[in-house]
Amino acid sequence: MDRAERLGTERILPLLLKFSVPAIVGMLVQALYNVVDRIFVGNGVGPLGLAGLSLVFPIMLVQMAFVMLVGLGATAVISIRLGEGRRDEAEKILANALGLLLIIALAGMTAGLLFLDPVLRLMGASEAVMPYARDYLSIILYGAVFQAVSFGLNHMIRAQGSPAIAMATMLIGAISNTILDAVFILRFGWGVKGAAWATIMAQALSMVWVLSYFLRGKSELRLNWRAVPRIELTIVKQIAAIGFAPFAMQLAASVQNFILNQSLIRHGGDLAVSAMSVVFSLNTLILMPIFGINQGAQPILGYNYGAKQYQRVRQTFLYAAGAATLVVNMGFLATRLFPQQLVSLFGKEDVQLMALGLRAVRTVMICMPVVGLQIVGANFFQALGKPKKAAVLSLSRQVLLLIPLLFILPRFYGLSGVFAAYPAADAGATAVTVSLVWREFAALGRAQAETDAAVLQPR
Repeated sequence: MDRAERLGTERILPLLLKFSVPAIVGMLVQALYNVVDRIFVGNGVGPLGLAGLSLVFPIMLVQMAFVMLVGLGATAVISIRLGEGRRDEAEKILANALGLLLIIALAGMTAGLLFLDPVLRLMGASEAVMPYARDYLSIILYGAVFQAVSFGLNHMIRAQGSPAIAMATMLIGAISNTILDAVFILRFGWGVKGAAWATIMAQALSMVWVLSYFLRGKSELRLNWRAVPRIELTIVKQIAAIGFAPFAMQLAASVQNFILNQSLIRHGGDLAVSAMSVVFSLNTLILMPIFGINQGAQPILGYNYGAKQYQRVRQTFLYAAGAATLVVNMGFLATRLFPQQLVSLFGKEDVQLMALGLRAVRTVMICMPVVGLQIVGANFFQALGKPKKAAVLSLSRQVLLLIPLLFILPRFYGLSGVFAAYPAADAGATAVTVSLVWREFAALGRAQAETDAAVLQPR
């Protein structure tokens, strides 16, 4: 039995654990890319350095959005094609995806460097924060190709049934980033420039590892290098259709971060931006395991949906949703029991940052216990090749609810309203998710009954 066929035959829970645990470990380590940067910058540079990284973050999210459009879209299509037994088409999708990733990375790097200062001013960088933001982003943009290839192709490695290899990619990048951060920031005193150099050098190492996996012939799917520049419009449409949901979610996160930063600056100044940077770092550590669960569940969902094994699809979702809920509740308890210790990681010497950071953590994460279900729900529809529903769930939290709340609540409650917008959006988006998933479960039940009846019908 090949690695792909296991997705349709092995027991769901052990299979999900086999795929998710490496992804969870990898995503937790991946979180260190941003979190470790902020910890070292917060302690080695100070609140202005943290604010600089936060103002750059929406730009980095736009860059990542296009990578996710191709990487996650191609991964879902490849999983479905393998489930359908169409291996040749899956290999063609893999080659086209790599070509698209290279184009996107080079275009993003060029545009970013040409319009660096105007974009940073648009982001709201003050005169005090601008030098830090400029130093960081100008270096990060040069690593666009490294990030696109390593992140994009790594998801496709997982789709082929090799989660351990995919986990190793993230471990290599994040561990090297942590070591280089310590050397460049604390040892050499390079400040935010050191954080940026550490990040792109770590991404380059990850890219080398991913490409070596294909060059050594270890992959389940063959990468036809000659087909990489021969991008086919029909394949691009397939990738974009399914990849649109994570793309929209990431793009929405960029817009939301931009609006958030403007509101924070208006109601709390650069210090408020720094405090929210601490919240986002903790939030990332809590949510990254959920993305790992999603990555582990996606090939199982896609394969079994393509193979018309709908009962296995429903079981996979229930296990994934249960695991995600357990993870976010553990994270929530940590923020309630040890808030001071967590915030102090990012600069305990600054009393004002500590006070405002604690206030933000206690408010923003009130509805954290229900967020896991919402995130898994959006991935559920993406894995099934239903981009419209996936897009609705992806956008509901960050666009349809959060952005309007960021405009409305601060008008009445100031900075407290900015913080309160997050739990309000989390609660509303979860309600929408439960409704759509319930309906889809009913549809899958009917489809399974029809499939079983067709199998039992005498020939």
